[in-house]
Amino acid sequence: MNSTYSKGVLSAALAYICWGLFPLYFRQVAGVSSLEVVLHRTVWSMVFVLGVLAVMRRWAWLSTTLRSPKVLGTFVLSALLLSCNWLVYVWAVQNHHVMDASLGYFINPLVNVLLGYLVLHERPRPVQWMALSLAALGVLWLTWTAGHLPWIALALAGSFGLYGLLRKTATLGALEGLALETMVLAPVAALWLGWLSWQGQSSFGTASTSTMTWLVLAGPLTAIPLLLFATGARRIPLATLGVLQYLSPSLQFCLGLWVFHEPLQPSRLIGFVFIWAALLVYSAEGLWVSRRPALQAA
Repeated sequence: MNSTYSKGVLSAALAYICWGLFPLYFRQVAGVSSLEVVLHRTVWSMVFVLGVLAVMRRWAWLSTTLRSPKVLGTFVLSALLLSCNWLVYVWAVQNHHVMDASLGYFINPLVNVLLGYLVLHERPRPVQWMALSLAALGVLWLTWTAGHLPWIALALAGSFGLYGLLRKTATLGALEGLALETMVLAPVAALWLGWLSWQGQSSFGTASTSTMTWLVLAGPLTAIPLLLFATGARRIPLATLGVLQYLSPSLQFCLGLWVFHEPLQPSRLIGFVFIWAALLVYSAEGLWVSRRPALQAA
């Protein structure tokens, strides 16, 4: 195994592990409302990312982007989807729905396949259709047993799937894209935080020093996994990246079950089993397709 591939796997794995451990972070700021956490995350992410860009002297993209209404419009929409995704996720963690959130990221790859079919007119392979069918059965089972749609999982998978679709067609890299998205959202977030402070409803300044420190750390904790992911994605095949991505929801599920002690009834577990079976089929088929040319050459 060459060093480039090893470094790529390590970087991508660390990124997914960081994302999988995010519930531990959001529990540290459980005393702050979900909305205020997202507002702070937006502002401090922008500060951190712009600082990284300043150190790297990577500003050439900005003037070109600002002259393109189409690119700006795309990133305004992606910024809104990202903020919605963040808000649902933080709310889910703070309200003891970590396993529901993990379900959203388990089904996200399958949502991507469905969006590719509906929006990009891609043609899923037969085994991918089978995986989608298994996932649909799992969602239907969870809906029937709970009496309502698993809206947290569907909202997270849908918002992140649409976000990924927009970023797939965007021209900016991961770091520059996050910088532009937070630059779009940060003025609104800063004004909102100012209004909360004026109304005496802001936790920043009145909370403990540790809570305020955790809120500021939202910037680097958001950007560093993204940088790790971008580094890894450039060095390893998409098939390897596709398998590694399940580290994140798996860690979230384990945290919800064993650290936060969320209930998992047998009937609900059946729905998760359907989803996991769908992912197993999807991943195995993806690995087979990616390796088939090498096997044929051999």
